Amino acid sequence: MSAPAFILRGADSGARIGTLETTRGTVDTPVFMPVATQGSVKALDPADLRGMGARLLLGNTYHLYLRPGVELVRAFGGIHRFMAWDGPTLTDSGGFQGFSLERLRKVRERGILFKSHLDGSEHEFTPEAVVAHEEALGADFIMPLDVCEPAGADRSAVEASLRRTLRWARRSLSARSRGGQALFGIVQGGVFGDLREMSARGTVALGFPGYAIGGLSVGEPKSEMYDMVELTAALLPSDRPRYLMGVGSPEDLVECVARGIDMFDCVLPTRIARNGALFTQDGRVNVGAARFRTTAGPIDEDCDCYTCSAFSTAYLHHLFRAKELLAYRLATIHNLRFVLRLMERMREAAIAGEFASFRRAFAQRFTPPDEGVRREQKRKWLAAVRRSG
Repeated sequence: MSAPAFILRGADSGARIGTLETTRGTVDTPVFMPVATQGSVKALDPADLRGMGARLLLGNTYHLYLRPGVELVRAFGGIHRFMAWDGPTLTDSGGFQGFSLERLRKVRERGILFKSHLDGSEHEFTPEAVVAHEEALGADFIMPLDVCEPAGADRSAVEASLRRTLRWARRSLSARSRGGQALFGIVQGGVFGDLREMSARGTVALGFPGYAIGGLSVGEPKSEMYDMVELTAALLPSDRPRYLMGVGSPEDLVECVARGIDMFDCVLPTRIARNGALFTQDGRVNVGAARFRTTAGPIDEDCDCYTCSAFSTAYLHHLFRAKELLAYRLATIHNLRFVLRLMERMREAAIAGEFASFRRAFAQRFTPPDEGVRREQKRKWLAAVRRSG
């Protein structure tokens, strides 16, 4: 099986137009990957995902290792057959859990020692073990083990972590034993420009087929994130895909596509959907608010998703107020389709040479959450992740 390949087909006002060629199909970029952490996008099935335009899904090696186990997934034919998804997949390494599960892990030179959030048992994730796990899972794109520091970490800690990430990257490359997968390098460095440059140059020198930008959207101001994305992307090879990890707010997707990013993932669209927060062309709204109790039209008049085509906003309001399980599915369908359609519209605008005007029109209409509110929500979410795993 041949490894995935990237073809850059053009660019417009910073936005890149390309394709990821895999044995399971072609993926147009820029692309957003819905997150199937445990082999499932919460509340949806593969038919839902295909119907809304999803082409590439992301799973998590740490969680799949703990439950149901990578050898069981291998026995069922790999992650694609196990979850009945015939398109390409990407698996994260567990490096984010090394960041988020601070109370349950110890980071050492050999790797990360985790205490399972499920039963307290201990498990060691080394760069070599992670590559073996991801080869067993069989994803098309795989990530090496890395070390991510939280927002506000001091310079010495960030530099030590990026140097360790580089050492682990070399070990990960040496550990590969099968073809057909594209192993990406991960650039760290926090919000320190010179450290980002150090990490990018060192990672690029190793010759990966693709590059991820990690350690952002972890609580830093948006302006700092955008600066680091722009700086880092400019240091990466133009003929390799660029993946910004953990970013999925509509405004961030537009701004980071404008800075040359090709691939994104984030739990945000699905997580906030389950809390009744839905995307519209004008910004995010809470469908459980009283003002929607009698609204006859869809939550977003411009949306072509199944939810907006078939159901009134009043019905969605009712489902959330009544705590009906259907609320989660319909809201998730809407938010993911909103994001996937946004990616489609950006690709179309870039192909037409109109990305700059699209970006301006989007920024004029879409109102993101207040920066202070957003950062507090992020802090609470990370705290909840650290508590629950």
